[in-house]
Amino acid sequence: MRSLPRLALIAVTLVASSQPLRAAEDSASDEKMLRAIYTAALTSSPAYENLRELTAKFPGRLAGAKNLEGAVRWSEAALKTAGADRTELQPVMVPHWERGAKESVLMHLATLRGLTTPLSALALGGSVPTPAGGLRAPVVELHSLDALKTADVKGKIVFFNRPMNPLHVSTGLAYGEAGDQRNQGPGEAGKHGAVGALVRSLTLAQDDTPHTGNTTYPPDGPRIPAAALSTLAADRLSAALKADPALTVEMNIHSQWFADALSHNVIGELRGSEFPGKIIVVGGHLDSWDIAPGAHDDGAGCIQSIEVLRLLKVVGYQPRHTLRAVLFTSEENSRNGATAYSTAVKAKNEIHVLALETDNGGFQPKGFNLGNPAGNAHLLAARWKPLFEPYGVYNFQLGTGGADVGPLLAHGATVAGLTPDSQRYFDLHHTTRDSIDQVNPRELQLGAAALAALVYLVDKHGL
Repeated sequence: MRSLPRLALIAVTLVASSQPLRAAEDSASDEKMLRAIYTAALTSSPAYENLRELTAKFPGRLAGAKNLEGAVRWSEAALKTAGADRTELQPVMVPHWERGAKESVLMHLATLRGLTTPLSALALGGSVPTPAGGLRAPVVELHSLDALKTADVKGKIVFFNRPMNPLHVSTGLAYGEAGDQRNQGPGEAGKHGAVGALVRSLTLAQDDTPHTGNTTYPPDGPRIPAAALSTLAADRLSAALKADPALTVEMNIHSQWFADALSHNVIGELRGSEFPGKIIVVGGHLDSWDIAPGAHDDGAGCIQSIEVLRLLKVVGYQPRHTLRAVLFTSEENSRNGATAYSTAVKAKNEIHVLALETDNGGFQPKGFNLGNPAGNAHLLAARWKPLFEPYGVYNFQLGTGGADVGPLLAHGATVAGLTPDSQRYFDLHHTTRDSIDQVNPRELQLGAAALAALVYLVDKHGL
């Protein structure tokens, strides 16, 4: 009888002593797997050539465009080539807006009659057209939407000229702060009697490349034509207004709305061996603006998502949960793809363990933002920081994943987003310059490897 406590103590001691050993073995195994993933990504990856093909064959993948549906078919084939066990095209109805003939914005100086200066501009996505023959009106420069409450803008073109804040190290934060003037500015200006709107491009770059992007109008308000000016054009207009407040601007926009079109989310899966009904998602959005090849936004994210499945197949990893790559449609001007996916998840009662997004460009990965209902996902994931640090990934911060996976948070999923270096992204975002030559192959591959590594760790250990 006296020996039983001693035997129990020995058993407890053995169990306790085995825990650090198992932890060390797990760490060594994980370290080895991450090394294998990164080796495969950096030495034998088709990612860059796939991105080259996607952007060359299907630039301007805006909702409703033939190039978007061509990209849908191309992406499904790419997922099959990557080794997906199953693919699916999930139907989504999307808005269909077209820019039409090239727009123009001309500045007419009152003090120098006959002198007309073109300003580099792009119509904002969703803008209504100008009247036949164009629109010409005086200009009022404002730096906030609140200024509409006191400014006299009736019958005038409102020029929103608030720059992105250069003090933010995160350019995404600066973009978000300045974005209201593009997203809601024209609609709000119309409610106050303005006849047109010009917006400073959302970029810190000082150049003559205009950046488009979506704008929305209140359902009960007037819709006025709207365009973005390059930062240099915005500076020229601002300086000219100070010297000649009576100048006018002429806008010519030829856009048109059509009936909603059929598009698809593209889905590819590796079926889980232990928990096939529980899903880990990695994805990006397949659409891009009509004037943009869409290499960084978000061709890179789509190619990286496909690459995650391929990498895990190449290294011989058998996932416990079902791994799903989702290439969402119509993120740029409706987010209908995300809504359709989230609605289907709810209808099917699917359980999503993790929904991971890559929509911040194909630059050097620095970390992840993570969110979950408990608010501690970023802290839980930070335990893997020592595994990621050798590859330059070190930042695990609180976040909501991104526009396409964010809705899954309401279904109880942990969401996450890859956070690459952000300093160059908004130089190219929503422009004609967002092309394959602006993507570094190694940075693209490192992003895919970081995504695959996080998917592996969550699949093996959970969060």
